[in-house]
Amino acid sequence: MQAHAIAAVGIATATARFEASARRTAVEPLADLAGETVERIGAELALKANVAVLKTADEMTGALLDILA
Repeated sequence: MQAHAIAAVGIATATARFEASARRTAVEPLADLAGETVERIGAELALKANVAVLKTADEMTGALLDILA
């Protein structure tokens, strides 16, 4: 199903964004602390949204299989 693939890419992208922000903060902790915090919060929200898409797609697939059974 296409929703699974799209959500998987979204999860990978959000994880990469979070890790990159954490690396930048580790290298220069006070360079842009507020901006990096906002970036990590945004990445966390994107991750949660993509996980919700996966859960919904799984529920819809389960409901379809129940109907067809």
